[in-house]
Amino acid sequence: MTNMYEEQKHKHENRFQYKQRNMWTGILFGLGVVAFIDEVIFHQLLHWHHFYDKSTAAIGLVSDGLFHAFSFFATIGSAFLLADLHRKHGFWLKRWLGGIFLGAGSFQLYDGIIQHKFMKLHQIRYNVEILPYDIVWNILAALLIIIGIVLLLQTNQKGQ
Repeated sequence: MTNMYEEQKHKHENRFQYKQRNMWTGILFGLGVVAFIDEVIFHQLLHWHHFYDKSTAAIGLVSDGLFHAFSFFATIGSAFLLADLHRKHGFWLKRWLGGIFLGAGSFQLYDGIIQHKFMKLHQIRYNVEILPYDIVWNILAALLIIIGIVLLLQTNQKGQ
């Protein structure tokens, strides 16, 4: 019984030791997954836009391929980091989920503000009233970020 208590205590100490890695692994996973979802749903299935819409359709497809490669590498890279956390008994689910929400929301907010409005690489959709799409896109991003921050703050103390 004492050995089990010591093992649980050891796991708790490790997860606090690796709290930053849990967060960053989650952020990377959140970036990759949301980029993947964006690519599959809005680029491939709905055909609403390409990653880069200021050139030919062929260039748009190439830009989508590079965007898809980014999402793939971010997701796979985070999986290797996650496996390392498990190997070191340092995985912290709540903190990792906080990182996922923060990464997903940050990517979506960056996409909605920087890529859509400032860089004008593409819009969410064309030939429609864009304001409702922008509002929903950015509010959803802000909600994801807030959820991520709350989860991360809840796991910021050693006793959590």
